[in-house]
Amino acid sequence: MNQADVIIIGGGLAGMCCALSLQRAGLSAQVFEACDAPGGRVRTDRVDGFLLDRGFQVFLTAYPEARAVLDLPALDLRTFEPGSRVFFGSSWHTLMDPWRRPGSLLDGALAKVGSISDKVRVGTLRAEVQKLPVAGLFAPERPERTIEQLLRDRGFGQSMIDRFFRPFMGGIMLDSSLKSSSRMMEFVFKMFSEGDAAVPSGGMGRISDQLASRLAPGTLWLNAKVERAAPGEVDIANVGTMRARAVVVAAPGSSAEALLGAQSGSARWRRPWRGVTNVCMAIDGPPPQPGRDAVLLLDGENTGPITNLAFMSSVSPLYAPAGKSLASLSVLGVDHRSDTELLSACRSQLSRWFPSEDTARWGLLRIQRIASALPDQSPPWYTRAEWPVRLATGPTRLAERLYRAGDDVDTASIDGAMRSGRRAAEAIMADLGVALPQRGERP
Repeated sequence: MNQADVIIIGGGLAGMCCALSLQRAGLSAQVFEACDAPGGRVRTDRVDGFLLDRGFQVFLTAYPEARAVLDLPALDLRTFEPGSRVFFGSSWHTLMDPWRRPGSLLDGALAKVGSISDKVRVGTLRAEVQKLPVAGLFAPERPERTIEQLLRDRGFGQSMIDRFFRPFMGGIMLDSSLKSSSRMMEFVFKMFSEGDAAVPSGGMGRISDQLASRLAPGTLWLNAKVERAAPGEVDIANVGTMRARAVVVAAPGSSAEALLGAQSGSARWRRPWRGVTNVCMAIDGPPPQPGRDAVLLLDGENTGPITNLAFMSSVSPLYAPAGKSLASLSVLGVDHRSDTELLSACRSQLSRWFPSEDTARWGLLRIQRIASALPDQSPPWYTRAEWPVRLATGPTRLAERLYRAGDDVDTASIDGAMRSGRRAAEAIMADLGVALPQRGERP
């Protein structure tokens, strides 16, 4: 491990994007990742020939930062259908995006998910968020409220809120109460309306792999647990103290506070994180209808435990071995029931969704309980478009050169994590007197 200009703690998307931006400006960085592979929450594991993402995730192709940084064609993105199917009243109801699937307009209008007026309101909301730039969505003069309050203020009926928005937006925010920020909902709605929801053909971990492949040799260190961070130095288990001109903490909020102690300086990172439980199941043969056309399935009855289900092999065949299918089930929160109890509850719900299918034959691949999946985004949260990445303020700031990156200082998303890494790098460059590189080329 050679001396570097900057030490970055955490090899997730934020940490790697920070290192890539520094690298492009001619600064050296060393990224210390406690796990055995880069990516943080964006990783894919191979289990019995199946590709299992760390929780159900999608990549939104309209993400502005990601479009600038990633080589999207190299990811071989496979897209979901622009819409969803909602289960309630013993049947499935289809809601597709009529702007991209015009042939679905009549079916969507007749679907018993909200009223005709509700569907007109969706179109109005879509048009409004498309007109605003991303920064405009977070403008201070625009009100921040809960998602539920936004929907009620816009006149959406209870049926539309409960049957569609609660499982759809609740699944994205990991918050079925819809108490998360209206601004983040508008950002997500804009991204969905301007691009596709997709996954790389080889799993979400391909995003992290692509970033890691661009790092200069000797930049990324795995199985390297940092035990303490301070201005200009870090303590690494079994290695000792390393020093640099600047230190970036790109670990989740709770981990950042543990590393920094009193230096963390922001109650923002003491907010709780929301968890999720992901259940992955193997199916012999094709999935049951209506899951064969890469569409997201939602629990419109809100009875659970499953909030949404995606047959990932219908999106990309590489997610499952030949002749098999992969089902990814999302259960909001960290479900503390035993695996046997949770699986039994999921099978009971699946038997209602697919009465002609013997779901007892679906094999369990993995149950993963992810405690820190997303920061709690209850208002007030997005009171500004982006939060400071410099940890110290006032006259001591330049001497301390301690920085923060992660999706809790930006939008809680893949895009926000990547952008926070760049912003931290740009702050370091400014403080060290290094010219910012021209944007337009991928780092």
